[in-house]
Amino acid sequence: MLEPVLFRDRPRPLQIILGGVVPALFGVGAGILVGASVGGYWAVAVVVTIGGILAGFEHQDGWGGADRGLIGGLIYGSALLATHAIVGTEAKVSLGSHPIFLAVVTAIIGMLLGALGGRIARGLRGRTGAAAQE
Repeated sequence: MLEPVLFRDRPRPLQIILGGVVPALFGVGAGILVGASVGGYWAVAVVVTIGGILAGFEHQDGWGGADRGLIGGLIYGSALLATHAIVGTEAKVSLGSHPIFLAVVTAIIGMLLGALGGRIARGLRGRTGAAAQE
């Protein structure tokens, strides 16, 4: 099985790009689409969900994935809200009664997705390690 490079082993600039810039760019895209296209917004949400789980694979376990997911989700949600405010369109997707809490919700969801990815990766690594010893 192809094992991903652990996030901690990547060069610092790449960590910044993968852990901060990528979630921010997706947040900007979602912030634009929230006022333009319901389908486009949800398509980005699906891609971000898959990305959150896959990002967890770059960590030893669910705890590392959870930490990264928490920060990535917070960056994503904050960028979404800031971009939506800058664009100034009316949201076609509900941002809740207190939109500022969307960043908190995306941080929690990101934490859970990253933890899931990290836990799955840990199980797969354990399984392939046990199979290699047999």
